[in-house]
Amino acid sequence: MPIQFPNNPTLNQSYTYNSRTWTWSGTKWVLQLAQQLQVDWAETDNTQLDFIKNKPNIPSTITWQTPQTANFTAVANRAYPVNTTSSAITVTLPLSPAIGDQIAVIDYAGTFTTNYLTINPNGNKINGSISSVVLPNQNNSAQFVYIDSIQGWKTYSYSSSTATSGIVLEYLVIAGGGGGAGGSGGGGGAGGYRTSSNFSALVGQSYTLTVGAGGAGGNASPQTGVKGSDSTFATIISTGGGGGGGAGSGGQGNAVAGASGGSGGGGGGFQGSVGPVSNTGAPGAGGLGNTPATTPSQGNNGAVGYSTSPNTPGSGGGGGGAGTVGTQPSTGVGGNGGAGLESTITGTAVTRAGGGGGGARDSTGGTGGTGGGGNGTGNSTTPTAGSANTGGGGGGSGYNAPNAPINGAAGGSGVVIIAYPTTSPTISTISAGLTYTYSTTSRAGYRVYTFTAGTGTIIW
Repeated sequence: MPIQFPNNPTLNQSYTYNSRTWTWSGTKWVLQLAQQLQVDWAETDNTQLDFIKNKPNIPSTITWQTPQTANFTAVANRAYPVNTTSSAITVTLPLSPAIGDQIAVIDYAGTFTTNYLTINPNGNKINGSISSVVLPNQNNSAQFVYIDSIQGWKTYSYSSSTATSGIVLEYLVIAGGGGGAGGSGGGGGAGGYRTSSNFSALVGQSYTLTVGAGGAGGNASPQTGVKGSDSTFATIISTGGGGGGGAGSGGQGNAVAGASGGSGGGGGGFQGSVGPVSNTGAPGAGGLGNTPATTPSQGNNGAVGYSTSPNTPGSGGGGGGAGTVGTQPSTGVGGNGGAGLESTITGTAVTRAGGGGGGARDSTGGTGGTGGGGNGTGNSTTPTAGSANTGGGGGGSGYNAPNAPINGAAGGSGVVIIAYPTTSPTISTISAGLTYTYSTTSRAGYRVYTFTAGTGTIIW
């Protein structure tokens, strides 16, 4: 039935009838947007409106659900409190929406600032764009309605800030591997290994990126290997691998422990001696991995070295890898490095972040872990460095004469890899200080950026 509006209204004057509110624009009464979506109406003149019918595809209410704590796919005409206290969450909108379908989301715990909520259009559009949007502010809420295939889902109610364009991406961040120790020393630990398939980057925001270098091998003084350098992307920090611990002997004291890091370095071996000096002593402990702690773990412990009786060769423990711990050596044989982990982020399965093998005084060095770990060596040979851009630990060394240790080998440099669907835009700005390659063919349907050296910033 017709509604009788007030005569002679003033600009922006409001009038409420039957729980709906209109505002005088200066020429006509305008129904509030959210209420327009719930009812069709026709203007008869400047003072009256006729209701025609309820819109068949837009319900007057949507149903609230229980709080969501992990990625989920939304169902039309439902509203979701989303709890991102533990991690960022992505909500995927319905694949085949009907005109008038609605979705609402709200920050349940006030943690969107720390862990973003990303809205994935699932092959459709949001506000006319194929990109995902991100709610990055505390206590954000937003409501979406599906309009058509041209505009897709429109944001028609929000708080704190407008939903922001975002990129949902995968990353692999590996730090530089630790250096192996000299002279019956431990193998270097692999660089920290961190990966995720659910990171939301905001369009227009600058993100810092650094590729960590491998640590140097230990020499005669000091024998202990050098820790690798950290790699970073945005707030993600992968810690450099711990250096291998140096050897000890009856005349030199106990062996040195491997250093802690993304993965820990192997401990040094103890060489017993004959004579008036002490001929017993402790081997070096393995360095701790996943230091500082991350979830999931970024690496594993290195192994303890081997302590021997007089005139029996000592040997170093294997460095920890991203996948497994280093192994403890036996008489005269260096410990093997821990295995790395496999990733298909580039479209090809590649294993990275293996630990370095331990060195042995007169016999056989340990084998480097799969994923770029360098081999340790025995007498008169040179250990192997960790492979470049794998974060592999360097191998520990043996001796080429009774009192002439060979230097340990360097750890391999790290790598940062970013991949996301080609439906999202390319990175618009990459600092000159970063070395990288870019491909849209190595992984079908994805943009893959592989950063192999340097530090700088990137912006979408």
